[in-house]
Amino acid sequence: MTTTDAVDIDTGTSELLCSVRGRVAVVTLNRPEARNARSNQLTPALRRIVKRCADDPDIGALLITGAGTAFCAGGDVKIMARRSGQPRSREERVADLRLKQRTLTGALVGLRKPTIAALPGPAAGAGLAIALACGIRIAAESAFVTTAYVRIGFSGDYGINWLLTRAVGSAREKELMFFSERIDAARCERIGLVNRVVPDGSLQRDAFAAARLLANGPATAFALIKDNLDDALSVDLATALDREADRMIAAGQSRDHKKSLHAFVESHVPKSSLC
Repeated sequence: MTTTDAVDIDTGTSELLCSVRGRVAVVTLNRPEARNARSNQLTPALRRIVKRCADDPDIGALLITGAGTAFCAGGDVKIMARRSGQPRSREERVADLRLKQRTLTGALVGLRKPTIAALPGPAAGAGLAIALACGIRIAAESAFVTTAYVRIGFSGDYGINWLLTRAVGSAREKELMFFSERIDAARCERIGLVNRVVPDGSLQRDAFAAARLLANGPATAFALIKDNLDDALSVDLATALDREADRMIAAGQSRDHKKSLHAFVESHVPKSSLC
């Protein structure tokens, strides 16, 4: 995804790469030797980059992908094993995990800009949660996902249960969590885990094209649409209608609306009238 107009951002570690072009921040999890599993360097850097993308007005969309043939294998089991002997209280560990979750998948869900996950290969455990926290997911044909948690006796973190339930429903969520089966890309598309499946060789190109289209769209409208979609899952219809009306008027008063309306009218003017 390199190009001459790309601006590289220092993430503080070689395990996470980030470049911005065409108003798209392309973030690459870069531990291919470990299937891009989270680490003590990669994960904090990803948190920082998500916050930076949220705060930077020159970034219109965020695209997260993985180096090599994986998206993210979740937590690094070897690191988990080393941590298991650390003398920390349960309360300390709970508080630490809560903060980490809120500032990663919580921040991704809360980001009021379009977010896309491009899956070149497996997304497992917390890696799947990161993908689900993005608004749109595009998978290569060879990709697959698995919840993975029960294989090592875990119940799930980083919002995996909440995110899965909203993506595929409660009954399917239980099946995916309990059995931890590998779900290939075609089935992922059928049950709503990904939005589309593309050939392996065109994944990065197609995902970037989608991200660039969104990055240069009406930012105010996208942010308000996200607010409306959040309400759709949490409030009654009457409340949703009232809030939707308020946001519709706000969108109509934005510069984005005026610019988009002008472009729409110009593109639909009969060519004969331009002579």
